[in-house]
Amino acid sequence: MVVVLERAAGWQRRLMWGRGVSALGDGLWFTTWALYFTRVAGFPPVVVGVGMTVAGACGLLAAVPLGALADRLDPRRVLVAITGVRAVAMACYLLVDSTWAFLVVTVAFVALANGGNAARTALVSALVSDDDERVAVLARQRVAQHVGYAAGAGLGALVLSVDQPGVYHLSIAGNAVSFLVLAAVTVSLPSPGVAVRRPSARTALRDLPYLAVTAVTAVLSLCWAMLSTGLPLWIAATGLPLSLSGAVVVLSSVGIAALQVAATRLATSTTRAARTAVGAGVALAASCLLLAVTGSTGTGVGVGIVLIAALLHLAGELGYVAAGWRLSISLMRPHAHGAYQGATEAATATAQMLAPSFFTVGLAGLGAGGWVLAAAVFLAAGAAVPALTRWAVRTR
Repeated sequence: MVVVLERAAGWQRRLMWGRGVSALGDGLWFTTWALYFTRVAGFPPVVVGVGMTVAGACGLLAAVPLGALADRLDPRRVLVAITGVRAVAMACYLLVDSTWAFLVVTVAFVALANGGNAARTALVSALVSDDDERVAVLARQRVAQHVGYAAGAGLGALVLSVDQPGVYHLSIAGNAVSFLVLAAVTVSLPSPGVAVRRPSARTALRDLPYLAVTAVTAVLSLCWAMLSTGLPLWIAATGLPLSLSGAVVVLSSVGIAALQVAATRLATSTTRAARTAVGAGVALAASCLLLAVTGSTGTGVGVGIVLIAALLHLAGELGYVAAGWRLSISLMRPHAHGAYQGATEAATATAQMLAPSFFTVGLAGLGAGGWVLAAAVFLAAGAAVPALTRWAVRTR
């Protein structure tokens, strides 16, 4: 983290600190929200699930318009506004006492997340003209995010161990403050101004080659649910130590913090990025196939195989993220950075919305065959990237 900060300068360093603080709040929140809503706020699990689903769907619809708004009104201002609204929404969780209030606040908090990511990437793209440096800045941001998230998850574990309403309330207030810190840091960043041309959201939505590349690379984002949903379910079903899932998450977080910046060197052009996406698909598929055989091994061998699969998963995730950044940035058209990044966020969010069901249903219904199916999906998605990238390049 210190080395990454030294490589960044000026506004980049400030944005990294803001992202790190905000990610600390995110880690704290995502570790505790399920128990807060059901045990402290008293909402039935079905209400919480429906609320999150509705908010996620609203986020899909809002991502491209919010990105286009960043193009028209200045991405820094839009990012500050989105971050401020999400801070207020988080604080409002301390007050919600009805299903409708919960739904309104959840939509305000969750649905703006994708648009905020699009505006942030658009801001970086507007302030940095070179694609290589753009990807490097995003990589450094992700390092700060993972460091902050890990620290926040640790604080969340302490909150869960105390398990008292007052401590949950304090964690919510802390997360709201973390968003305010990010908003204040964003205000201090340079303003790229407003583009002379002001494109609408349709600019990105009509670019079929770009959307095709974005769609297939978004499929590779299933790797996140593979770690958060598929692996814990499989470990429990095969009788391996439950703590193994947590160890894999720690291994992944440390690996991302240490290697994400270096991984961007694998994607220094659209051609190399497309090849990296293929490699990412292969690595993720190999990880899935290794996990499929752990059901018929002993505990010691099974643990070893899971750890090897975790390393392959890490390689695949690093490659997918680096390739996705490069392709989404290099292929977007000038003056529409926000709209294009909104389309990218919407595609990824769609995959993430379907991902838990994909692994839950696949592993429950097919057992080890669920991992084989996931491997086939990763291979097919990665293999499709080069041809679609060449199509997109021809139409720029």
